[in-house]
Amino acid sequence: MTMFNRQSKFDTRYAGAIARDSMAVALISRELPRTGANQLMSEQKQSQPNRSCYDDASWPVMICLLGNFRLLVAGELVPIRAGGKSEALLSLLALQSSRRVAREYLVQALWPESTQTLGLRSLNTLVYRLHKLLGSSLQGIAPILHEDGYYRLNMQAGIGVDVACFDLLVAEGDHQARAGDVAAALTAYQQAAALYRDELRLAVGVNTIMERERLRARFVTLLAEVAELLYRAGEYSTALEYLWRLLTRDPYREDAHRLMMRCYVRRGERAAALHQYQVCADLLRVEFEITPEAATIALYQRILHDPDQM
Repeated sequence: MTMFNRQSKFDTRYAGAIARDSMAVALISRELPRTGANQLMSEQKQSQPNRSCYDDASWPVMICLLGNFRLLVAGELVPIRAGGKSEALLSLLALQSSRRVAREYLVQALWPESTQTLGLRSLNTLVYRLHKLLGSSLQGIAPILHEDGYYRLNMQAGIGVDVACFDLLVAEGDHQARAGDVAAALTAYQQAAALYRDELRLAVGVNTIMERERLRARFVTLLAEVAELLYRAGEYSTALEYLWRLLTRDPYREDAHRLMMRCYVRRGERAAALHQYQVCADLLRVEFEITPEAATIALYQRILHDPDQM
């Protein structure tokens, strides 16, 4: 069975395996060192080409969906009631960025018990309040546009969304990596990783859940790519930091465990490398009742018997 098959098995049982995941993450956490979408991206890039996706303060308004919801104006946190209608509306629109959202969908999502007439009235009032809250930061321009029964964020006015910035930075890193500019690729990847504070918290419909899983999978892959680039650059300690972040989210990735073992050996910590193999083997045995891949076992044997050849 390949690692891809094992990961597929884990992903298909994701919703029903939260408790087991928590136990695995707890095991990983005990080992932590004490010291330490194409259209969407195009619209974000074209609307504000001179703004930095990595710098929240460069945006007049920034909506953050990764982790707990945050609304920033010029980099400063704007007080907004957690779980309130303003947060919900901005979240729904931000997830679509500048694409349009039907008013009927918004009314149903925000006021499911209300009539259509009352819901539309409430929606208009809410949009007006958000204009009063954010309009001055956008030089009086409306933050939310209403066109032919559809609503969308006015991205051209200077509104940023962290999800769009994350995708844009990952795409930039991929482009630089293909061009052979490793330093530029690493910079873009690290900036993207810094944006991903936590998983998408929204829980509105199947599409939102799938978007959360897409972002989660891309982030885990990103962490592996950054760690590999850092390892090749001889930055073993920094590579380990990214690998720990990866394993707390996906404890069963043997490629991450193997790279961690190599980092420890390069730092002269042979015992830590051997211990990491045991952590990997324990996780696989408890969750899947399997042994590590041949490549993982072979690396363990090399470290055990001939670490100087690593």
